[in-house]
Amino acid sequence: MRRNTTLKKSFLYTIVFAVLLVSCKKEIEKVSDAIQGTADSIVEEAPVVEQDSLEKEPVVEKEALPPPMQEDGFYNAFIFPKDKKLKDSLFSVFNKKYTEKERYAIFALNRLDSKNKWNADTLVVPAKIDTTLMEYSPFPMQLDVLSPVKKFVVFSYPIQAYGVYSNGSLVKWGPTSMGKKAAQTKRGLTFANWKKKLAISTVDSEWKLPYNFNIFNTDGIGWHQYDLPGYPASHSCLRLLLKDAQWLYSYADTWVLNPGGATTKAKGTAVLVYGDYKWGGRKPWRKLLDDPNANSVSVEEMTKMIEPNIEKIVKEQDNRQVVVDSIKAAKAVVEQMPLNPKTEAP
Repeated sequence: MRRNTTLKKSFLYTIVFAVLLVSCKKEIEKVSDAIQGTADSIVEEAPVVEQDSLEKEPVVEKEALPPPMQEDGFYNAFIFPKDKKLKDSLFSVFNKKYTEKERYAIFALNRLDSKNKWNADTLVVPAKIDTTLMEYSPFPMQLDVLSPVKKFVVFSYPIQAYGVYSNGSLVKWGPTSMGKKAAQTKRGLTFANWKKKLAISTVDSEWKLPYNFNIFNTDGIGWHQYDLPGYPASHSCLRLLLKDAQWLYSYADTWVLNPGGATTKAKGTAVLVYGDYKWGGRKPWRKLLDDPNANSVSVEEMTKMIEPNIEKIVKEQDNRQVVVDSIKAAKAVVEQMPLNPKTEAP
């Protein structure tokens, strides 16, 4: 009896163990399938996500416009990309942001004219636009050393700019493009000579030079309107914007020649060309982004250059005044004379 009971219990335990074994195997298979399915999905889906992200990021960077304006001081940088379409788009933004007069002033600060604005990859832009440019003058507003001088013009090679003084007060300044490295503009004190509204270059007859004013006669060097590309590019002359060339054409005094024109009776307006340009270096006006006074010429520096020449400048100025006054007096006498003078018989 006891033996039969033991056999029954053994048989029962065997059945229970078998059921549990089958059940565990099925659960293990389910878990394994689930894990395999998850792994398969990760393997199949992961590359798609990674591939999309890798493909999309460069496209976004290529098509996105860079910030057109970086504002961080008195002068800001308007940056243009190399891509022509993007550059055109940003110039459209630039044109809408600034008026025609403001754009003219910005180009002038960057030694550019509107024709050559496409040369720019970065424009230095003042936070506040002064269309007269006087607020950004690199030259001192007052020079006591020039107090006795009625008219004086200075051209700076280092910063590619000109300045005009009347009795020591700065009345105008602007951009220029002077002689390139292989054909540099002659330095030193000189005087304005002759002028012509439209001169033809002796280097190339196709080059027309509006409002030309000669300052080195034997060298054929003068200032006139011509392209301003944003760097020294001329064949020794001093290029100006059209409006500046017109203004200086009317402002400066010419020489006065003796009868026959072989010799000079009086010299014209005093002109000083000075300094050296840092060829291959950073453009001077770009330095304004770091320091708004980077291009400023000090009173001391200007005085040191002008003072040794002041006696000659004043002497030539006084001489010209005497000559001009004598010519006016002579003309007045002629004008007062009768057209058909009568003589009486003795």
